[in-house]
Amino acid sequence: MTEIKRIVLDVLKPHHPSIVELSKRISAIDGVMGVNCSLDEVDQETESIKITVEGPNLDFDQIDEVIRDCGAVIHSVDSVSAGKKLVEEVETPQDR
Repeated sequence: MTEIKRIVLDVLKPHHPSIVELSKRISAIDGVMGVNCSLDEVDQETESIKITVEGPNLDFDQIDEVIRDCGAVIHSVDSVSAGKKLVEEVETPQDR
């Protein structure tokens, strides 16, 4: 089975817990080597955040469970990297 090395998620969460606490909870999952949470948008009751998780063998179901336990929901899976190594995207003329 191919391992997931990186996953980028668009998440909608309440103001509490903070992105600091959410990052700590996700980083405690076995196989997670790093987490980046970035605030995209804030409204009166919720925050839109982008979460990037990296590790040698990520378990999407565990990540989703932690996010849901925090009262948040995954809007979309924006990017997934899998295989033996991470492959970075290359900019092409169509991207400009």
